Amino acid sequence: MMFFGFGGRRRPAYHGGGGSRFEHTYRCYPASSAARPHLETGDKVLLPASALHRLASLRIDYPMQFELRGCSNANAASGDANDATGGATAAAQASDPRTSHCGVLEFVADEGTVVMPGWMMENLRLRAGDAVRVRSASLPKGTYVKLRPHAAAFLDVSNLKAVLEKTLRAFSCFTTGDTIAVAYNNRSNRVDIVEMRPATAVSIVDTDCEVDFAPPLDYREPEKPQQPTASPSEAGDDDAVAKDDETPEFRPFTGSGKRLDGNASELQAASEAPSTIAARSAAHSDSNGRGKKQQTSSVAPAASGASSSSARQKTGKLVFGSRPRLDA
Repeated sequence: MMFFGFGGRRRPAYHGGGGSRFEHTYRCYPASSAARPHLETGDKVLLPASALHRLASLRIDYPMQFELRGCSNANAASGDANDATGGATAAAQASDPRTSHCGVLEFVADEGTVVMPGWMMENLRLRAGDAVRVRSASLPKGTYVKLRPHAAAFLDVSNLKAVLEKTLRAFSCFTTGDTIAVAYNNRSNRVDIVEMRPATAVSIVDTDCEVDFAPPLDYREPEKPQQPTASPSEAGDDDAVAKDDETPEFRPFTGSGKRLDGNASELQAASEAPSTIAARSAAHSDSNGRGKKQQTSSVAPAASGASSSSARQKTGKLVFGSRPRLDA
C-alpha cells in the first residue's frame, strides 16, 4: 500500500453569466488519427474552440472535468450492416452505455469533434466517428484507489511508486471500472481501476491518495502437489520398509554376564523360562545318575577282584610274611 500526492495548478472558479452546466454531443476520434500520441499517456481530451467560449460564460470549477457517455449511433449500426463487429459494438453501446470522466488539454479540435485517448474510447466502446456526450462535472477529491494490473510483471518494475507518481500526474480523475494505460520502458501497461473512495468517480488533483493493488489478472495460485493414493498391498510394503528404516533404540546394559565357574548368573537364571530350567535340571539329574552307575560298576569289579584275591590267598600254599615250619 502506498500514498501518492497528485499535484496540479488549480484555477479559481469563474463566475460568469448563463447556466452552470455544460453539455454537448460530439463525434469522437482517437489521438492517433489527430497525430497527438502524447494524449495516450493521460486522460485529457481536445475540444473545439466553441466549447471554450461556451464554458467561459458558465460557472465552472477548475480544473475543468467532464463526464463522457457513449450515445446510441444509428448510423454506425445501419451504415455498417456488413460489419458484424460494428453491429455488435453498436448494440452493446445502446443496451449498456458506459460512463467515464476526463480533463481537457486544449481547445484546438475541429468543430463538432472531440479527440480522446484510444484506451478511453475502448472503455466507452466507441469507434472513430461515434457520438459521445460531453458534460461538465464536479468531482470530490479521492482518498483511496485500488488498482489491478493485467500483467504480474508490472509489479516487478523497479521503484514502482516513482513510476506511478510520474504517470498519474497526467491524469485529473479516475472512474471505477476504467482501464488506464501506464507507459513504462516503451511499453503500455494496462491497469484496471477496481475501487475508489469516497465515490465511484473522483478527482486526483491536489490530493493525497492511498493506492492499493489487487492481484494481477494473470496471477495463478501455486498448485499443491497431489499425493498418489497407494493400494493396501503397497501400503503394507511401505510400512515394512518404514519399519526396516527405523533406527534401533539405544538400550544400555542389555547383555548377559557369565560366572567364572561356568554356572548361570542370577539375572540369566531369572530370565530363563521354567521349561528351560526343568530341562536343565533333568539333564543334570541324568548326568548324575550316569555318574553313579559308572562309579558302581567300577567299584563292583574292584570288589570282585578283592574277593577273588582273598579266595586265592586262602587256597594258596605260599603265605608271605610268615616263617616256614620245619617238620621233623
